[in-house]
Amino acid sequence: MFHLRAVFFCLLFFCAKRKVTTPDGQLKWLARVEWCLVTLEKSGLIRSQDAQYQITDAGRKLSGEKVTMKFLMELGMPALIEFVKSRRAAPKPEPPKVETPEEIFEQVHRKINAALSDELLKILSEQSATFFEKLTVKLVERMGYGLGEKTAASDDGGIDGIIYGDKLGFDRIGIQAKLWSADKVVGRPEIQKFYGALAGKIDKGLFVTTAKFSQKAREYAADKHIILIDGKRLAELMIEFDVGVSTQKVYKIKRVDTDFFVDTQSQR
Repeated sequence: MFHLRAVFFCLLFFCAKRKVTTPDGQLKWLARVEWCLVTLEKSGLIRSQDAQYQITDAGRKLSGEKVTMKFLMELGMPALIEFVKSRRAAPKPEPPKVETPEEIFEQVHRKINAALSDELLKILSEQSATFFEKLTVKLVERMGYGLGEKTAASDDGGIDGIIYGDKLGFDRIGIQAKLWSADKVVGRPEIQKFYGALAGKIDKGLFVTTAKFSQKAREYAADKHIILIDGKRLAELMIEFDVGVSTQKVYKIKRVDTDFFVDTQSQR
């Protein structure tokens, strides 16, 4: 008989270590058993059929031998040699990246903010245009660009709000705020109208919307030095500068204060 008893005891040994995995996440004992079976089959010492393995005549002839990988390769079996060469040439799987607790926390934080952004945009879609204009002015103020005011709806001339960067009003930012559906794409004509409203009055322009901008609109705005904020960016800024949101819970990540231990030892 082929060394089936040895194979059986090896299987038991690997089963005892069943929780150990390979770099690609496979159970190590199972990977070794599969490798042994494949190697023996490529060598012609066993054959498989319907998930069952049977020893061949060639395998029975080696029943008294100590069968190792080196021994099998020295026999010069073409199928086995080709199989081993292909395995060695195959790229090695990269070990799974071990994430630090800080990295996991950052991922969770991003997911929470993404969900919050979606909720903010949904709530904004239910508000009035006047509310959105006031919110936009408040956000730009909170970002530190100066004091702002919403222009009168009857006489805004295409400018919904103005931010005054200095007390005398030399440095001003004109704002247009459009509360549109999230799937709307704002094209170049809308930005051209806004630029026309600014011309000769205000040098800086900010176009804010809950919708999206087309590529041509972005290119035109960049050429005319107009800043565009779409719905996604608007929600991010609202979260960053605490507009329409409040802090629910704070988690402190602490580290060892090495200076404390140095100072304590120096005092002894």
